[in-house]
Amino acid sequence: MSKSKDAAATSLILKYLNEQNRPYSTQDVFSNLQREHGIGKTAVVKAMELLAQQGKIKEKVYGKQKIYVADQDQFPNVSDSELKSLDVQISELSSNVQSSQQSCRQLETELKDLNSSMTTEEMEKEIKEFKQECSRHLEKLQNMKSATNHVTPVEKEKVYSDRKQYSKEWRKRKRMATDIFDAILEGYPKSKKHFFEEVGIETDEDHNVTVPDI
Repeated sequence: MSKSKDAAATSLILKYLNEQNRPYSTQDVFSNLQREHGIGKTAVVKAMELLAQQGKIKEKVYGKQKIYVADQDQFPNVSDSELKSLDVQISELSSNVQSSQQSCRQLETELKDLNSSMTTEEMEKEIKEFKQECSRHLEKLQNMKSATNHVTPVEKEKVYSDRKQYSKEWRKRKRMATDIFDAILEGYPKSKKHFFEEVGIETDEDHNVTVPDI
C-alpha cells in the first residue's frame, strides 16, 4: 500500500475510534470498516500500532490480544452530576426505544392481518354471491313446501318395512340357492364356474350388487 493510502487509512481509523470512543481489537475495526472502505487487515494492524506508538490512541494487552481505545485526554472532563444526567437521558431514550419497538410490532401485526383480509370490493362481491345463493335456496324451499306429492310418515314407514322384508327374503333365497349349488357341486366333475356357465346361472357378484343391510 502506498504512503498516501497508509495515511488515509490511519486517519480514517483514528477518526473512527474517536467517534465511537469504545475499546476495539484490530479484528473489530477491520470487520467494521472493510466492507465500506475496503481496508485490508494488514493495513488496519499497521495503522493501529502506529497510532498507539504516536500516543494518539491507547493500547491495552490482555493475554495474547491487544485492545485499542481512543485517547481519553482529548475529551473534556465530565462531572458526576453530568454523568447522572446522561444516565437519566439514556434510560429515557431506552424506554422510548422499547415503546417504539412494541408499537412497531403491533403495527406490523395489524398490517399482516389487513394484508390477509379481503378488500372491500372482495367482501361486496362475496356478499352478493351469498345473497344470490340464499335466494336460490329460498326458492327451492318454497317449491318444496308448495308441492302436493309429499310422502306421509305412514307411507315412508311402509317403504322401509317393505325394503327390510325384501332384503330378508333375498338373503334367505340366496342362502337356499347356495346350499343347493354346494350339494350339486360335491358330485360335479368340473369347477363351480364351469357349472354356472353350463346351467346359465348369474350371481349377484356378476352384476356387482349386494344385499342391502337390514
